[in-house]
Amino acid sequence: MIVLGLTGSIGMGKTTTAALFAEEGARVHDADATVHRLYARDGTAVGPIAEAFPGAVAAGVVDRRALAALIAGDPDALKRLEGIVHPLVAAERETFLAEAKAQGAAVAVLDVPLLFESGLHQGVDAIVVASAPQEVQRARVLARPDMTPDRLEVLLGRQTPDAEKRERADFVVDTSRGLGAARVQVRRILATVASPAWRANRRLADPGEASH
Repeated sequence: MIVLGLTGSIGMGKTTTAALFAEEGARVHDADATVHRLYARDGTAVGPIAEAFPGAVAAGVVDRRALAALIAGDPDALKRLEGIVHPLVAAERETFLAEAKAQGAAVAVLDVPLLFESGLHQGVDAIVVASAPQEVQRARVLARPDMTPDRLEVLLGRQTPDAEKRERADFVVDTSRGLGAARVQVRRILATVASPAWRANRRLADPGEASH
């Protein structure tokens, strides 16, 4: 099974690209969606977060705004939160990969916003970056409710720059040319990683694993 790491800065079309991979039959694990489940009612992160951050949980659900306020400007608090959430997300990710492999999936995609920042890029067979020109990115993000130029700059400051992501990628999907063009690019990537020549030369996520 080929494991692709998919990432992209805010507003670059990563979510749309992930959906296109899913439409083409790849199994997709969404790290953000996993966190939302962990924070929801009966989510496994709710109890530990309530204990570590009083006031961050209301009616059995993690209040993301309240939590963000509690950790704002406090690196130690952020580390405590990551110490709770990251292992839970990792456990779900490993379960996803094991199930996908057992079910005979040819390609699994890990949709991870902070793929490089978290070090997860080291454990995949190839990296896919969703990208677009800066002016397209800014227009997309600033059209979102409650978004401001200052907030956008803060968010971008937490992410590996797009130019660096592109340099480190095995594949880049340009999302600025429309859905049809992006779909063609995704199909081309899947055809490439299915080819015996690419598989023979790829960087193995786990050298002990046999490919399909």
